[in-house]
Amino acid sequence: MIARLLSSRFVSAPGMLRWAINGCAFEDDRPTVIRVIRDTWRLKPEVAEGLCLGTIPFTVDEHDNAVIDYDGEISEAV
Repeated sequence: MIARLLSSRFVSAPGMLRWAINGCAFEDDRPTVIRVIRDTWRLKPEVAEGLCLGTIPFTVDEHDNAVIDYDGEISEAV
């Protein structure tokens, strides 16, 4: 499934994911960083963790959104 994590006027989705990947280099900060990404886009925990740890890659589209290709549901039911 192709999914887009949308940017806004205030937050760049690719920039936030790059911040998260860098932040996860510090083990003590990892749970907080993953939670921020999870809560921002209401992602399933395993998807947020994969994005933050770099095991789920993303690309950037022409609108500065993060695009991921993931087998399965990425978000929690609202």
